Amino acid sequence: MEFELPDAGGVTWSVSVRDSSGMPLGAVGENVPLRTASVGKVLLLVETARLISTGELSPDEPLTRSLDLWVGDSGLWHTLSVETLPLVDVAALVGAVSDNLATNVLLRRVGLAEVAARATSLGLRATALHDQVRDVRQAEHPVTLSTGTAAELSSLMSRLAAGTAVNSDADRLVRQWLSANVDQSMVGSALVEQGGLDPIAHHSSLGLATSFWNKTGTDDGVRADVGAVTSDGRTVTWAAIANWDPTPGTTLDNLTVWAVLRGMRHVGEQVLAQL
Repeated sequence: MEFELPDAGGVTWSVSVRDSSGMPLGAVGENVPLRTASVGKVLLLVETARLISTGELSPDEPLTRSLDLWVGDSGLWHTLSVETLPLVDVAALVGAVSDNLATNVLLRRVGLAEVAARATSLGLRATALHDQVRDVRQAEHPVTLSTGTAAELSSLMSRLAAGTAVNSDADRLVRQWLSANVDQSMVGSALVEQGGLDPIAHHSSLGLATSFWNKTGTDDGVRADVGAVTSDGRTVTWAAIANWDPTPGTTLDNLTVWAVLRGMRHVGEQVLAQL
C-alpha cells in the first residue's frame, strides 16, 4: 500500500492500516508516538463499556454536569438545558460529537487510573489518555490530552472490530458509540465521498452493505483519525496521526492543515482500495 503524505510544514506522520485479523496492510512511521487529541477518549469509552458489560456500571445511572468540569469547544451538552443524563447517553455524546463536557463527567465517574489500567491490560505502551479536557493547560497539568502510535491504535481498532479487545458485548457497545461520529473531515472523507456513505448515518444497524465507525482528534498541530470500515464481510482498520509545530491563524498553518487533510483523505482512499 502506497501513502503519499505531505511533508509541508514539518509534519510528522504515524499511519497504520490493518485487516480485521490485525495483519498489517501498510504503514508509515507506525511506531512514532504522537499527540492524538480526542482520539484518547476511545480508551475512556472502552473502559466504560467494560464496566457496563460486567454490571459494575449501570447504563441508566444519572450523571450530572458541574461547573468545575465545564469545557467549551466540541460537543453539545454545554449548549443544552438538561443538567443530568443517563451514563449511556453521556458516553454516546463522547462518541458522536467528541463532547468535552461529557468526557469530563464520564471520566470523573470511571476514573483516570482505571482507564490507564485498562490501556495497560490491552498491551498499550505509548497510547494513553493523560488527563481530563481543559480549556487551558497550566504548568501543573499534563502537557497534552492523549498520545499514541498508529501501530497500537490500529491494532486496538482491529480487536474492537473483531470483538476481542475486552469482550464481545463491550466491544459492540464501543463500536455503537463510535458509529455515530459526525466528524468525517479526515480519513472518513474518502469513505463518504468515494464510498458513497452518509457522513452521519453509516453504522451497521442500518443494514448497509458498507458501514464504518471512527474517532477523530483535532488540536493545534494535531489531526488524528482511527476506525474501521466493513464491506461485504471484509473489515479494514486504520490509525492516521499527523503532528506539526503550529502557528495558529497564520497562512502557513492553514496551508499545513489543508495538506494534512489531503493526506488523511489519501489514507482513506487506500483503505477503500483494500475492500
